[in-house]
Formats: sequence, structure tokens, C-alpha cells
Amino acid sequence: MQPHLRFPIEDVSQVGEARRAALHLAGGLGFDPEACGRLALMVTELGTNLHRHVGPGRQAALLMAAVDGQVEVLSLDQGPGMDVHRCLQDGYSTGGTAGTGLGAIRRLAARFDAFSAPGRGTVIATRASADAPERRPVVPPTPGFDIVGLTLAAPGEQVSGDAWTVRTLEDHCLLLVADGLGHGPDAAEAADLMVSLLHRMPDGTASPASILERTHDPMRSTRGAAVTLACLDLTTPSLVVSGAGNVSGRLISGVVDRSLLVQHGTLGVQVRRLQDMRYEWPAHAVLVLHSDGIQSRWKLDDVPGLLQAGPACVAAWILRDHLRGRDDATVVVAAPRRPVA
Repeated sequence: MQPHLRFPIEDVSQVGEARRAALHLAGGLGFDPEACGRLALMVTELGTNLHRHVGPGRQAALLMAAVDGQVEVLSLDQGPGMDVHRCLQDGYSTGGTAGTGLGAIRRLAARFDAFSAPGRGTVIATRASADAPERRPVVPPTPGFDIVGLTLAAPGEQVSGDAWTVRTLEDHCLLLVADGLGHGPDAAEAADLMVSLLHRMPDGTASPASILERTHDPMRSTRGAAVTLACLDLTTPSLVVSGAGNVSGRLISGVVDRSLLVQHGTLGVQVRRLQDMRYEWPAHAVLVLHSDGIQSRWKLDDVPGLLQAGPACVAAWILRDHLRGRDDATVVVAAPRRPVA
């Protein structure tokens, strides 16, 4: 997966730069002129809102990437916050406008999620599809996992030395985050090979430790990577985790915050015998995996309601507030998805 592009919005002229980048991504995905127009409107509204209501010095930015044939656009800021429910209602405005912007974005978007806290800022996660809203199929939720990942390349780099992926099997899925040593193309080569090895593994039912041990020798052709692999089983619900290096994992809910144990070492360089660790999945908990481009001592218990906002908002909130800013950074959030009764 390509890293997200980040566009700070400190000046109104930067909204146009972000819009042009979004349309470039859309062109690569075969969006027709109508779909490009919807995307341009979404990006313009999000960027203009950041400029108008947040202002400089509050980490206002748009993130975007091509994801699963769609253009993902996220708006992040540390501004005063807003009442999301009221702002989605047409006619409500705090800035003297017509008050249709956020509601229009939700109607145009293939996916939309938002969360805001007073004095803490706002995150809005959207995806634009090539299909018009009226032609998009309605797919009811099914058992499984909602999994969202955000990746930023290190400053000055065009590629990220981090990579993440999901391999879905019959009754479970394998979630991988790999952090190639260093950053730049050589680190990206190591992380990308780890992703490829997971998907080429003939026995996807093997334990995470066994899978990683089989990748150790092939990874010797690279500079190596820190890796965490989690097997997510919805039927239990539980997960089994194995890893080597500094890709961190936590199971977190309103009452639980449990760090996942991994070993020291680097796949492809040196690693001790890997072990599997099994964890029960507490009710309403989400799984967070992240590379060391994210500060490790973060917490969410002082942001009521965030965990219910959806994985994209959780990932964006963590990235916004805890980005180290000098290395590649990846945050992946997984939450069980339940069918509608």
C-alpha cells in the first residue's frame, strides 16, 4: 500500500494543492469526470473548513491515498472541536455559510466517519468512489473485522519503509505490520517483501510464530524488518500474536488497555525462537498496531466516545497527536464487525 500524502492547511492556497493531488489519484483509478467532480467538492469543503474554522498552528491537515479502488481523504486538526451531529444537519453553520458542507460530504462519500472533542480537535474520514451515490450497492454488514491503516513516509522520502496488510481466510484473518530498518527504498524493500511472503505462504492456518519463522531466511536478502503478526479469530473472539522488534500492539477499550508482548530481534537479521501469545478480545475493544514512528506512551481514556467512532477515526486521532515526525509511521486499527440483527 502506498503511504498517505499529507497536506498541511495553513493557507487557503494549500486547499487547491490538495485538490489537485486528489484528482491525480483519482485519474490513476479511472474515475470519470463526474466522479472527479464529487471528489474535488469533498476535498474543497474539507480543506476550506480547516482554513476557516481551525486556522494555523493547530495541526490542520488533509491526508489522502488510493485505497481499495477509492480515494481516501482524512481531515485532521487540533482546533476547538465541533458538534458533529449538528454540523451534519443542512442549514446549521457557525461561520455564516449555507451550512450544507459537511452534510454534502457525507452524501457524496462512499464512506464517512467523524469524531470531535471540545478543545481537542476533529478527525473526519471519508472515501470517494468512482460510482455515483445512487448506484452504489447496499451491502449489509457481515461478521468479520473493520480494519483501517494509515501510513506516512519519513520526511523527505517518497516511499515508506513501513507496510501493512491483511490476509483473509475462511474463519480468521492475518494482520501484519512490518517496519523495515531505517527508511527509504531499502527499508521499503524489506517491508514489502514481508507482505509478499505472508500472502504467498501456502499454509495460512499456521500460527503467527510459525509463519514468521518461515519468513526469516527469505528476509535475509534485505536489511531486515521489525514485524508483528496477529491472527484475528471472530468466533472466539480472540487473537494470537507473535512478533520481533518494535512494532507495538495494544487491545484497548473503555475499561481495558493491554499491551501485546513481542520479542526483541529483527526478521532477516537476528531473532530468537518466536512465541505465540493468545489474548481474549474484550467486549467493545479495538486492536491497535503501530510502528515506532508513533510515540508509544499514548492513551485514549481521556477522549470519551472515540473508540465508538470507528477504526478510521481512532487511527487518525493517534497519528495526529503522537506522530514522532522523523521516521516512517503506521497505525492500524481493527474492530470486530457484527451483522445487523
